[in-house]
Amino acid sequence: MVTWYANKYGKVNTVGLCHGVQGGHALIARLLGYETKDVDIICAGINHMTWYTSIKHNGVEIGDKLLEALENDPVTSQTEKVRIDMMKRFGYFSTESNGHLSEYVPWYRKRPGEVRKWIDLRDWILGETGGYLRVCVEGRNWFETDFPNWLKEPPRKFEYDKRSREHGSFIIESMETGRVYRGHFNRVNNGTITNLPDDCVVEAPGFVDTFGINMPSIGDLPLGCAAACLSNITVQRLAVEAGAHGDINLLRQAMMMDPLVGAVCDPNEIWQMVDEMLIAEAEWLPQYASEIEKAKARWAKAEAEGTLIPPIITEGAARLHTKTVEEMAADKKAARENASAADKAQANRKA
Repeated sequence: MVTWYANKYGKVNTVGLCHGVQGGHALIARLLGYETKDVDIICAGINHMTWYTSIKHNGVEIGDKLLEALENDPVTSQTEKVRIDMMKRFGYFSTESNGHLSEYVPWYRKRPGEVRKWIDLRDWILGETGGYLRVCVEGRNWFETDFPNWLKEPPRKFEYDKRSREHGSFIIESMETGRVYRGHFNRVNNGTITNLPDDCVVEAPGFVDTFGINMPSIGDLPLGCAAACLSNITVQRLAVEAGAHGDINLLRQAMMMDPLVGAVCDPNEIWQMVDEMLIAEAEWLPQYASEIEKAKARWAKAEAEGTLIPPIITEGAARLHTKTVEEMAADKKAARENASAADKAQANRKA
């Protein structure tokens, strides 16, 4: 949504970056018994729902071996149940983590009692309720506590052969030097994936050189994969237009069309949820100022009449405790890994 908004309304030539493709690439290579560098992949879709449509080793397609490898691995078979189930039903493995993918579809988080069947709590990215918020809060709190110690240490050295897998520095290097870099980027479609809308943002292979980021056309996605993407593209389009114009009806419709929201909420609950969100976040939503005043009036009236829909009081179906600074101090190394990592999942696994 942000990449779409920035390109369309910000008039800024924007690329969206994610490390989901790289993470899945490494997982696939490991399970199939190869080094990551020896496995060539093509992914296409939308961010957090990008599909490995080609997996090759020495030029030979090996994607047909992946499902068995996923199911036979004692850890992955338990930690990636959503991704494995989606592969069984759609035919292709998805880039994103078990937890993220479950947020984009209506089938795995619709009833609190069933969430634990699909997710694993050994890592927040596997589906923990509010997991990303938890690790970010912990990281921020530890950084604020530990920052004076960081200042006492020698400056960090940025060495060419020790770069992370994040795309940013490679893109800058390629644009400055002309050295070609290949990655998977989020860009306005413009025919890259031919059965998704031209104006949406897709995640697909691209090449970077002195001319910028160039996205080749890869043709159609498999029909089922495209359909799953389209359900979320519709939400993104409505949300972008709602934000640009302060249109509460488009905002409500975006909420209604979201697959997971629609799986757990009825229309009246969604309408009230939108009002509650606007009121709570009024400080950051000036384009909705007049609608927020109306929302406050509706809320007060419903409260007075006793017609507010009662909230579901829950801590989440799979929520873990957010550690205090004192608790994090018991493992300072892990706390610092979390505070300094761009990829919070990698930090958590190292810890």
